[in-house]
Amino acid sequence: MLIFGASVCLCCYGRIHQPSSYIEVNLKGRLLALLHVYSGTSGRLRQSKISVNFNSYLYLILLYSMTKTIIFDLGAVLIDWNPHYLYRTIFDKESEMLHFLEHICTPEWNEEQDGGRSLQEATELLIAKHPEQEDKIRAFYDRWHEMLGGAIAGSVEILKEIKESGKYKLLALTNWSAETFPVALERYDFLNWFDGIVVSGTEKDRKPFASFYQLLLDRHAVKPEEALFIDDNLRNIKAAEQLGIPSIHFTSPEQLRARLKENGILN
Repeated sequence: MLIFGASVCLCCYGRIHQPSSYIEVNLKGRLLALLHVYSGTSGRLRQSKISVNFNSYLYLILLYSMTKTIIFDLGAVLIDWNPHYLYRTIFDKESEMLHFLEHICTPEWNEEQDGGRSLQEATELLIAKHPEQEDKIRAFYDRWHEMLGGAIAGSVEILKEIKESGKYKLLALTNWSAETFPVALERYDFLNWFDGIVVSGTEKDRKPFASFYQLLLDRHAVKPEEALFIDDNLRNIKAAEQLGIPSIHFTSPEQLRARLKENGILN
């Protein structure tokens, strides 16, 4: 098992770029190595501490990644979605909009719909608590499509290059309401490039719960150590890594392209 996301310097085998914590290398019980690597965010390098000697067989494992499947998050990685796009047309003051989205239509409230709660139930729940805000609350899902800012072009180009390489299975794991996801399917043709998409609202489960990741792995016969997971939410990245899924914390298309080049996914 080689945790992907680490790139190998050929002149000093143990030098690793920016993986997350401890990495265990294990191939059918024949090799066992524990790499203790730098887990900061600055991109600096630190020499790994390796509990067994490298031999040529282990060296080849490190040199050639075992990655067979790449798993993308959708929102904020491939699709620009932001409630601010809608609510800036409703509120005159930015401060009032931010207060509304932080204290009424909160991210935590929205995640319950991602996990399977119906939009109607969620809307009525908030209106009962904040009747004076009824029109603004109803706008969240009545005008939900206005929160879509379009495709993130740089990320879609990366997805296209990976697809055209023909080397990897492409999957998506997304926190998204089952009631609004059909809008995305209709709007973004590139969603058809995936070999499978697991939608939280449909499954009534979501990131960062381990069961949601496991559902994807089981359904698509993916071994954790042979996957690479890409997500903009660090909470979701940490959850994937706890399951042994190598991961990249997405911050921009440029950063993602650089990381994928380091790891040999892109040329």
